[in-house]
Amino acid sequence: MLAGLLFAIHDADDRPDRLAATLPFSGVTLIEYQARLLIAAGVSQIIIVVARMTPELLGAINRIGRRGVSVDTVRSAMEAGEKLHPLAPVLMLGDGLVTTDAIVKAMAVEDGDCLLVVPESDAGPGFERVGGQMAWAGVARLSSSRIAEVAGLPQDYDLQSSLLRFAVQSRAAHVLLPTDAVRGGHGIERQARTLEERGRAVLMTIVSGRRGWFDRFVLAPIARLALPLLVDRGAGGTTVGAAGAALGVAGLVTIGVGLPSIGLMLSLVGCIALALGSVLSGLRDDASMARWQTLGIGGVAAASILVFAFFVSGYAGNNTALAIGTALVAIGTLAERAILERERQLWWGSPTAYLLIVALFAILGFPVFGLGVTAVYATATLAVVIERLRRTP
Repeated sequence: MLAGLLFAIHDADDRPDRLAATLPFSGVTLIEYQARLLIAAGVSQIIIVVARMTPELLGAINRIGRRGVSVDTVRSAMEAGEKLHPLAPVLMLGDGLVTTDAIVKAMAVEDGDCLLVVPESDAGPGFERVGGQMAWAGVARLSSSRIAEVAGLPQDYDLQSSLLRFAVQSRAAHVLLPTDAVRGGHGIERQARTLEERGRAVLMTIVSGRRGWFDRFVLAPIARLALPLLVDRGAGGTTVGAAGAALGVAGLVTIGVGLPSIGLMLSLVGCIALALGSVLSGLRDDASMARWQTLGIGGVAAASILVFAFFVSGYAGNNTALAIGTALVAIGTLAERAILERERQLWWGSPTAYLLIVALFAILGFPVFGLGVTAVYATATLAVVIERLRRTP
């Protein structure tokens, strides 16, 4: 069982009446965002070291507790040791740390004691020196015995720094921070203004890390512009997703009344809005809503293609377009079911990619040809995915 250790000790540099851990970050508080990273890395218990309990911190702790993990607050290493299983490894995030889930997940699977480090020359504010011309970059994986060792010290010792000292003395392995992580927002931040800037960088990392070509080259640029504005205005993922679903329905109606090109583009915009809503829901740890919105993208795309194919068949007086459209939706659905998202290749198709291609050919005046080309593309994607699954041991 992997446990998580968070800190809510230091005050914000520019808000001395507020803890840095409770500053707003990507629509939630920073400590809630850290808890989300730990939960995504497989943590089932979270220990939060606090200096004082504030209303903002209490609210954040209550919201973290609704995410299906055990949450305990402590004030000392002795209390932390009492809450932890004696054999549970501990994944520790520094007070005020901003990072990404990829970094936390990578540290979670390391063996033994290890520290995420960066050369001292590249260390940002708040990175503690750990010797060997290295500085701690805010993430550590430690055995629970390190906490028991700190519990033997006087209670006025800083728990976070003491854990680092004992980890260094036990020759904890050093894991070098990826060079592009700082550009992705990684750092320790205790100022509200600059934390907002790091939040934007993390948002960009989340959307830019998607693997499909549509997400990377179409969705990501739109998200870079839209997500910071939506977060700043407190827009909820459910609200944005509902707007996307409404646009999708409007697209279907528009196709049905004889404006297929406009209808397909409306549906595509609806899918993009659903994708943005899914990201926002994920940031607020509403995993079920994020999943429904992701499924909604596929539903809107499939329905739009089928309605479009039915319209084209009726206009042409034969069922060729409808047959191709039905096959496209069936093949595309099977491909999406077979694809493991972490293994998705750049050129592989996706519901929004299929919808975009069909829409472009419809605008050019070749609707049946566009359906055929997209069906071939979906078939090629499915064939490669099946072969990859066959080679998987």
